This record gives sequence, C-alpha cells and structure tokens, in this order.
Amino acid sequence: MLHRPERLAFLASGTGSNVRAILTAIREKRLGCRAVCLLSDRAKAPALELARAAGLETAVFGRACWGDHAPRADDVLDWLRGQAVDSLVLAGFLRKVPAVLLEAWPGAIYNIHPALLPSFGGPGMYGSHVHRAVWNAGCRVSGATVHLVDGIYDHGTILAQASTDLEGASGPDEVAARVLAVEHRLFADTLERLHRGTLTVRKESPLHG
Repeated sequence: MLHRPERLAFLASGTGSNVRAILTAIREKRLGCRAVCLLSDRAKAPALELARAAGLETAVFGRACWGDHAPRADDVLDWLRGQAVDSLVLAGFLRKVPAVLLEAWPGAIYNIHPALLPSFGGPGMYGSHVHRAVWNAGCRVSGATVHLVDGIYDHGTILAQASTDLEGASGPDEVAARVLAVEHRLFADTLERLHRGTLTVRKESPLHG
C-alpha cells in the first residue's frame, strides 16, 4: 500500500517553482496536504524566500549533510523530525538524499524528474542537462516523472508520468518551458491522488498525457 502524505517538507535547491505550484494547489484546495517547512542546501536559494513568504519554517543544511557518507546527515533528520512531517517532497533538489532520511521516511520521499524515466535519468541528469540531452537526441516527446526516492538517482518506483509534444520547439530552452508546465500540474495532482489513496502503481508504464 502506498503512503498517504499529509504533512509535507520541501527540499529545494533553486527557485522553487514546483513548490509554488504545490502551495497554490493547497491554497486552492486542489491538494489536501499541509505544507510545513522547506529546507535547502543553498543559503541563497530563492525557494527559501518563497517558503518564508508562505509562512513555512525554513533551514539550510550544507554539503556535509548530503550524500552516501554524509557526516552531518543526522542534523537534517533531527530538524525534520522536529517539524513532525510525514513526507518529503524534492522539488528541484540537487543533492543525494542520505540513507538516514530514506530509512526514516520509507516510501514517503517523492521527486519530480524533468523527463520520462527511465530515459534521461541518473547522475548528472538534472535541469538544463536533461533538456539539452532530449533535444540533441531528436525526441519528439518529453515530459515529467514523479517517483519514489531510493538510494540510486532517478531509480525509485515510478508513480506518475505526463508527456508534452515537442513539435515546433526551437531548442532546449523551449523544451524546458514545455516540460515545466507539465511538472507543475503533475506533481500536485500526484500528491493529491496519493493523499486520497486513489493512486495505484502498475507494472506497465504509468504514462498519461
């Protein structure tokens, strides 16, 4: 049975546009979860100001807190436990989640990837790197994937996908813009389906347009 998220902690490294989209969905009552806090690995990440403006608790945890052998990963664990969250939402977060968090929130850590996994995933495949690779490969379609997070980049169980046609796209930047619009719809929708307990994972591709 899939975890049903209630209290969300966001992890973000950049602007937090997916955080904004999820907060909007909560405000408009399209998502029944509660946004509790946001943490970042970058002190100047615009997502921090976005979260503070929304009344969320925020924190910054540097490089020593992330990765396979993070010496200070327990600092993140303790802070998140103090926020009493039941789910972690990675929204443009560029660090590898340490094992202590995977163990503390099994099956309750979600990521959105800007491509149709398993294609264009793995180490180094993030942000503009993904869209450039999609463009260079001559793909006619791209999209986004929401998946559970495990110990391998972009490897966890796929929960939902949505696609977008790339016909007429002029380059990687336009690919990125089209995919981002898909991300903003897909992430909030997937979280709501999880929250309601209506999402099922099939063995075949969960892709939907």
